[in-house]
Amino acid sequence: MNYFAFQWHITDQCDQRCEHCYIFSEDNNKCLKEMSLDDIKVVLNNCIEMCDKLNRLPYFYITGGDPILHKNFWDILTLLKERDITFGILGNPFHLSDEVCKKLRSYGCRKYQLSIDGMRETHDSIRKSGSFDATIEKIQCIRNAGIDCAVMTTVSGTNKDEIEDIVDLVVENHVDIFAFARYCPTSFEKETHLEPKEYRDLLERLWAKFEKYKNSGTTFNLKDHLWTLFLYEKGLYKIPEGLEDKVIYDGCNCGNCHITILPTGDIYACRRMESKVGNALKDSLFDVFIGNKMGEYRQYDKFEKCAKCELLRFCRGCPAVTYGYTHSMYSADPQCWKEVE
Repeated sequence: MNYFAFQWHITDQCDQRCEHCYIFSEDNNKCLKEMSLDDIKVVLNNCIEMCDKLNRLPYFYITGGDPILHKNFWDILTLLKERDITFGILGNPFHLSDEVCKKLRSYGCRKYQLSIDGMRETHDSIRKSGSFDATIEKIQCIRNAGIDCAVMTTVSGTNKDEIEDIVDLVVENHVDIFAFARYCPTSFEKETHLEPKEYRDLLERLWAKFEKYKNSGTTFNLKDHLWTLFLYEKGLYKIPEGLEDKVIYDGCNCGNCHITILPTGDIYACRRMESKVGNALKDSLFDVFIGNKMGEYRQYDKFEKCAKCELLRFCRGCPAVTYGYTHSMYSADPQCWKEVE
């Protein structure tokens, strides 16, 4: 049985004010939200009911803010453990210790994701002074507890020259999983922009790093779907034969097997762009998922450039990055270098 992934933001509370954060980047004085335990129970039941109807297993990415700061954090994990539900955590390093990590594992936490957005000076300028060293320190705490440690990087013009160093760093520290995503503008600023050829050159250098470290024990998750285009052009990815022409097989999971739930209960097709489709405290998640609003994210023939490309069913770049630049997810991906007629 396949999984359905829920990225569940249970609180806005956070120790950091990261430059690219969707919560704080435009309004640092906003009122922070936190979902009550009673509402948590309502949403959890809603998610399980949806998965039962879709014949999927639920997988939760519990996040925030920093989810550990939720006043009922351990009560929430108790609910998941009672249902024998698999989950991971996307959080900060500041409240982790050997004891906390062991406790997380006892509740069923499979993966804990940290962020590294540059080497020390760059990372701390984006996130918080001391964040870099705290993150490196807590990698071993996570792994010692038997939890997979993942590191995610947000790539932009600010840190593009440090990504290869980050790869060296995560391998050196025995990180289990490394991935990166591109920066999504939260307004129309372009100072962090990467040109398409510039981005492809970065992928070329990173692929060489990944090949160098392929036996290191670190898994390199090719999260950005432009990797598909990159590997296709190098002859390392081939379109499978015998597939139905209109079926979507890979690429962005928006509208497919992933949704986001915010502390207010609002349901987003994708947290990385403005994409509200309902509210998990008021609406049936199943009805929302199969409904017309979510259906807009499955209108693949509307993608202006991708619909003309043979990789439409396998790539589509990142609609959220596209939305951040143009306010239309159907526009051409701003870092896609492929020419189509």
